[in-house]
Amino acid sequence: MVGDNKVMGIKEWGLIAILSIIWGASFFFVELSLKTMTPLTIVLCRVGCAAFLLLCFVRFTGRKMPKNIGIWGAFLVIGALNNVLPFSLITWGQKHIDSSLASILNATTPVFSVVLAHFLTKEETLTQKRLAGVIFGWVGVAVLIGVDSINGVGMEIAGQIAVLGAALLYAFSAIFGRRFKDIDPVVVAAGMLTGSTIIMCPIAFVFEQPFILEPTWITWTALFSLASISTALAYVIYFYVLSKAGATNILLVTFLVPVSAIFLGMMVLGETPGWNAFAGMILIFVGLSFIDGRLFGASK
Repeated sequence: MVGDNKVMGIKEWGLIAILSIIWGASFFFVELSLKTMTPLTIVLCRVGCAAFLLLCFVRFTGRKMPKNIGIWGAFLVIGALNNVLPFSLITWGQKHIDSSLASILNATTPVFSVVLAHFLTKEETLTQKRLAGVIFGWVGVAVLIGVDSINGVGMEIAGQIAVLGAALLYAFSAIFGRRFKDIDPVVVAAGMLTGSTIIMCPIAFVFEQPFILEPTWITWTALFSLASISTALAYVIYFYVLSKAGATNILLVTFLVPVSAIFLGMMVLGETPGWNAFAGMILIFVGLSFIDGRLFGASK
């Protein structure tokens, strides 16, 4: 995670800031969409629209989608791991918790990643600094969930667990996604979202009834923004920064996403995060700093 650190210029720093804002805004757009739409339908609209936009982008830029059946099978798998399951869990979770809290819990993805990478890969071991990061991260999660969880699993606790489950799935997808390193990342994103759409279509229509919903123009605007800005555009920026700055620098986005999500939640949605939300976020950020390695010295 620290081995591919690269020097970033003003352009890369600016793109990381933009990416953190539009990914932070995804929690805001989901919160707006949930007012008149159901979770699985929101996910279907998100991945379907984003897939269409990215496939158009692939064609416009002269790229080619693969024809190998095995690759498309892998697109279906990473689509399930990186989109279908985590998007559904986060969207359902936000029915029961604020967008700001969801964004903080989602920031635990690197905490899961370093543990999974230690056991599932040969390249990344769990060093002392990373282990300290994992501990700080989980203490932060415990503070976020709070003592109320001792009294039983209510819907708010279930919503928090759902978002944590999404973070775990993101970590699994990052490891699985290494097999696509020789394929154009934009093509991978388009294939992944296409696979996600194929999976989501029957799920949404079997478990929900999208046609009887009555979304408002605010809902449609939020959905289009979620798909076009926070999904399609976000992936293009993400993969560009990944290729130019490396995986270590892209981790900085994890620190910034909750900041924009909390700001939008408080300013627009009227959310009021409690002291435990900020305390938990600080502890998680300390943990991410240890995992990242730069603030407390590089991991060896």
